[in-house]
Amino acid sequence: MLRQAMIALTLCLLLHPCSAQTSTTPEAPSQNAASSAPLLHPKLPTTLIVGDSTARNGADLGWGNDFAASIDTTRFHIAKPARAGRRSRTYTNEALWAETLIHSPVEDYLPAIAESSGASDRAYTITVMQRLADPLLNALADGRLHQQMPVEGSPDRGESSHLEALGRLLAGMAPWLELGPDDTPEGRLREHYILLSRRAIHQAVDPRGPDYMNFTTGNQRLVDAAFLAHALLRAPHQLWEGLATGDRTNLIAALKATRTVHPPDNNWTLFSAVIEAVLWNFTGQATQSEQATIQTAVEKHMAWYKGDGIYGDGASFHWDYYNSFVIQPMLLDIMTVCAHMHSPLAVHAPLILERARRYAQIQEELISPEATFPVIGRSSTYRFGAFQLLSQIALQHQLPEALEPGAVRAALTAVVRRMIEAPGTFDHNGWLQIGTVGHQPVRGEPYISTGSLYLCSVGLLHLGLPPSDPFWTAPDAPWTQKRIWAGEDIPADHAITH
Repeated sequence: MLRQAMIALTLCLLLHPCSAQTSTTPEAPSQNAASSAPLLHPKLPTTLIVGDSTARNGADLGWGNDFAASIDTTRFHIAKPARAGRRSRTYTNEALWAETLIHSPVEDYLPAIAESSGASDRAYTITVMQRLADPLLNALADGRLHQQMPVEGSPDRGESSHLEALGRLLAGMAPWLELGPDDTPEGRLREHYILLSRRAIHQAVDPRGPDYMNFTTGNQRLVDAAFLAHALLRAPHQLWEGLATGDRTNLIAALKATRTVHPPDNNWTLFSAVIEAVLWNFTGQATQSEQATIQTAVEKHMAWYKGDGIYGDGASFHWDYYNSFVIQPMLLDIMTVCAHMHSPLAVHAPLILERARRYAQIQEELISPEATFPVIGRSSTYRFGAFQLLSQIALQHQLPEALEPGAVRAALTAVVRRMIEAPGTFDHNGWLQIGTVGHQPVRGEPYISTGSLYLCSVGLLHLGLPPSDPFWTAPDAPWTQKRIWAGEDIPADHAITH
């Protein structure tokens, strides 16, 4: 059933690209500035007119203007995100299509709208990433993060929330940044965020700066520094190598400062391990004691394995998503370092990967036909960060044979859309708010604050696959639960035994 704010997308340009003009008209520049105002009317049904200059081109040209003039605007709202001089390709590449989609709840499409493509899924996902990144990186790069970022949650989280936000955001953005700049619109956008991220890291580790972050007080700093370290491991060329020498020196000192935190026997052992792995990887040096930190975390998790692709969080099993938030992604990337440094621990890599592939399949099968999933256990306010492991397995080209890339892409995009567009997800200045689906402050545990929420970005790791990758070029396909609940007869999956 269509809701009150029904959206009719009029796809003049996308359905008839051959009719688009190839040059902009004199009126076009004023139309190119993106508006931050929502396209949808809060009470009236909305029609979005998407197209080229045939739909919108000044006061007297373009059928969109005449169409809007003929509608009773007391009953219907007409929005015109059409742009002159665009083809379907350039409309998508310039993220204009994604900018329209981000205002359009997924369940409100009219049946006549064609299914999404890999290109539109990618453009939309990049827009989501920008929406997460812009308030945070812009403020931090200018040395104004502590002034501008709200800290929702327990008052004692103020000393840690800013580093939480940076580390978690970059841990998700890093694979996309690592693709590097190029001459495409996306490549130029990526260059902007690479430079912005380096400036942000500079501010975070500069002891004399206004946004120097907390690497020295309390235990939470270990967690926050580990996510920042993980980001460096995922973008060694664009983040680590691109930093100025002084910033690298400060960053190494900041990471080493966390060694005074002694992690409990649970997933926290991996935070110490990933920091030591990163230091080893980039400095080429690790004492026996430092290597022992990595060994302890890996061997304890091998002992805590419960079966069928799932580890305990410590000796006990927990029904939550920490196998995806922390455990399996960090184990995979620690194994990469161990292999690179010829550590005997790399012997565990094949088994860790096999278990991760199984858990990724389980994750895909948890996504309902409606793009929801069971919200179980703690830290659900990390939203679609719950699917970091599935996203990482796609990034590494290790999806199980039963999972089609086009289906995984469609499933992840649908989950992201459903969660990011829930009313109340962002405050009026664009900062994330505590909640699983929208603003739900009670769902935040005492350790949750505004910065914590940016772990959702790790559900976007698949953006690190280039646009030409089959993950993005494969046609849309229904994911597992869609197929089953549509009545399709597909083989059952089975547990792994090791």
